[in-house]
Amino acid sequence: MKLDQYDSIYFLGIGGIGMSAIARWFKHKGLRIAGYDRTPTPLTHELIEEGMEIHFEDKIEFIPGYISKETTLVVFTPAIPKNHVEHNYLKELGYTILKRSEVLGLLTKNYKTIAVAGTHGKTTTSSLIAHILKHAGKNMVAFLGGITANYESNLVMHGEVNEETLVVAEADEFDRSFLRLFPHTAVVTSADADHLDIYGDHLQMLSSYKEFISQISNRGNLIIHESIALLANEVEHLKKETYGMSRGQFFAGNIVPISRDGFFEFDLVGFAKKIEKIQLGVPGFHNMENAIAAILVALKFGIHEKTIREALASFRGVKRRFEYVIRKDNLIYIDDYAHHPTEIEAFLRSLKEMYKGKKITVIFQPHLFTRTRDFAKEFSKSLSLADELLLMDIYPAREEPIPGVTSDILFKDISSPVKIRCSKKNLLQRLEDMDVEVLATVGAGDIDTFVKPIKEMLSRK
Repeated sequence: MKLDQYDSIYFLGIGGIGMSAIARWFKHKGLRIAGYDRTPTPLTHELIEEGMEIHFEDKIEFIPGYISKETTLVVFTPAIPKNHVEHNYLKELGYTILKRSEVLGLLTKNYKTIAVAGTHGKTTTSSLIAHILKHAGKNMVAFLGGITANYESNLVMHGEVNEETLVVAEADEFDRSFLRLFPHTAVVTSADADHLDIYGDHLQMLSSYKEFISQISNRGNLIIHESIALLANEVEHLKKETYGMSRGQFFAGNIVPISRDGFFEFDLVGFAKKIEKIQLGVPGFHNMENAIAAILVALKFGIHEKTIREALASFRGVKRRFEYVIRKDNLIYIDDYAHHPTEIEAFLRSLKEMYKGKKITVIFQPHLFTRTRDFAKEFSKSLSLADELLLMDIYPAREEPIPGVTSDILFKDISSPVKIRCSKKNLLQRLEDMDVEVLATVGAGDIDTFVKPIKEMLSRK
């Protein structure tokens, strides 16, 4: 099918981070954009300001009158429930309805695509790649899974769209979405067990990663973390490179702290002539790894070392990825999207290393009943790294409740010196009674709606 046969796009779940990037792209191309989402958010407010029509009740009468089977494409997110009224109505009428991943596949198929896959790190890595390409003046478009601080958007563009355009896209493993992509160059950052409600077990998930790798174009590039390099063993048609913090073909050497709060200078080792004194505009060891992958991609596309170094130093990160909300000598407040036990452990270990001797207080909102059930022991272990933990109720997202699965199955095994069960209603009150030194809000649900009120409350105190 051809996307240029449509003059309007109707999105079911338009406020999703991946959906909204595509909506912004079609708006930029001059199409009429409308959609539904469950709740208003700062992002949906921005989309409305940009000229998109959005409503927040699942009712047929709110579907715009101008949409038609012939000229309107309907795009939906898998987060839309099966009993969604509008979705079922449009389906019965015979509208062309595609998943977000199918549309992304159609958008990218005629361009040289750089796809970033992985359980963790794909948003920051793809944002780094996009920032370097834009800084280098390359014709590019990036569909990102987060809001970049540099551009305040999840859609980043530079230059005219033509046959030279490079497209950066996140390759999402949920619902096997990444199998819609056939990239020229791919990065695979990690492949920890997740989305077992989709895959059944970790082996099935790894099998899908192998299939994704096999879809990289002939004589294309694969940049893969050394810990999962075996996933590419059976693929012969690629130029393969491995990376890591201390192992792999390319790694960080001569790491020097340049501040007390997690900013470093490092060399990229692995070339006959190493790239020296790289400084990154965001903190943390994990971001050094992400930067190494982004550097390797940039070099593949002929970008000069000096330009890469300048871009990395000016990178300001992604919203909700180790995002500083308050940064004072006597109070640190960071908001982070971590929602998998491995991510949480890496995040909290970084905090403890950066703020040695300080008390670490964490507010965590579990995301999905299935993920909470499948990784309960791992969540409890990683959250136990906090000195004080406020544990919220599970954010259901697309799921219906599962009997017996609540935050309590995590709470009972958490060994933090102080642990408190709380709800949205009493979170602020419980926090106000505490003496905070380093605070983090953590999770992928709607915990971000508490960031502003928490900041205001802490500022008053």
